[in-house]
Amino acid sequence: MSEKQEIIKKLLEMQKKFIDIEHESGVEMKDYFAAEDGHPLKGFRQEYMDMANKLVDMAHEEKGSHR
Repeated sequence: MSEKQEIIKKLLEMQKKFIDIEHESGVEMKDYFAAEDGHPLKGFRQEYMDMANKLVDMAHEEKGSHR
């Protein structure tokens, strides 16, 4: 599996995890943006954003374009 495919797979898994958490207990803005230690969404937003940006950068590199 290519790195791009692995990133996409991980992003989809993270989306499913977020949806599951939202359905089970709801998600408040403070938990999404500044979750406390031990919360399942701690670091989630940053990790997701970093991987999504890496995927965009890879796509630009592949096509020879710029952001």
